[in-house]
Amino acid sequence: MRHRFPLLLAATLAIAPVLPAAAQALPAADAMPIRDEAPVLVSGAQPGPGLWKVEKGGHVMWVLGTQSPLPKRMQWQSKEVEDALAASQEVIYAPTLGISVDTGGFFRSLLLVPKMYGARKNPDGRNLRDVLPPPLYARWLPLRERYLGRGASAERMRPLFAAGELWEEAMDDTGLVSSGIINPVVTRAAKAHGLRETRPKRMLKITDPKALLAEMEHAQLDDAQCLLATVQRLEAGPDRLRARANAWATGDIAALRELPDMDQDRACADAAMRSPALRKRGGANVDAEVETAWLEAAEKALASNASTFALLPIGNLLSGDGYLSKLAARGYTVTAPD
Repeated sequence: MRHRFPLLLAATLAIAPVLPAAAQALPAADAMPIRDEAPVLVSGAQPGPGLWKVEKGGHVMWVLGTQSPLPKRMQWQSKEVEDALAASQEVIYAPTLGISVDTGGFFRSLLLVPKMYGARKNPDGRNLRDVLPPPLYARWLPLRERYLGRGASAERMRPLFAAGELWEEAMDDTGLVSSGIINPVVTRAAKAHGLRETRPKRMLKITDPKALLAEMEHAQLDDAQCLLATVQRLEAGPDRLRARANAWATGDIAALRELPDMDQDRACADAAMRSPALRKRGGANVDAEVETAWLEAAEKALASNASTFALLPIGNLLSGDGYLSKLAARGYTVTAPD
């Protein structure tokens, strides 16, 4: 029996789409004061952004740019999206990277859980103070104290996992939510209208999970950049996070362009995939592979469907080298929303 198992890095790799980085590389800047003068989050019914339109030969694909995080108390007024879904034959989700683990059975998979948690910790009993550059550790401390209290368990985690712990707690404290607003609406409408659901993905098939975990438990990961990116995003303050969330909710594309996403997922996914243990198991070229998977699905749908609906992170849509830019280079007409 095969199981989808939360092995090692699945939380980082399987949840967020693996897409080209649209933001500039993050500099190792001096610590910034944590800012609190956040704008009030919108609530109630909000329209979200308009749809991008891709067309060729009388066939059309409507693309919604997704955003995370979003205001927890907003209700998405999704009529435009639901109308587009009702007129379509297929929905294409953003591409993902997942991990499929051959555990040899459910009970054997349970035996791997202690090793999985062991791999989350820094090797040789070290704490974050021991593995991070001192300037970055000094920037981590006030955020840890603000969102995690003493954070004793996070102090023992690798930077990759400490970053995830910090981010989730920060979302709870800022009135934002990382998921649960967009996808449920799309999935419910797709099922109601009988649409084909295409989920482009690249799966890493792990046939030796015990050996992988044993390697990772003692391996050094180059993952300080993941924590740095998370720290920088939180140091910018709730005002920036909330302003971008508000811009998506109110459909303000101009504001989204002026507030480039500081998403740390790219840095964290890179840290994971650069590990020798995953690279030698097929993780070396995942960026190109997930891009190819989505573009192939999009072109196939555009050739066969009168209308298709698709999802991509809005940062990708606003990027000069995003997926729709690549479709435009292949002869498709791409129109951004007003």
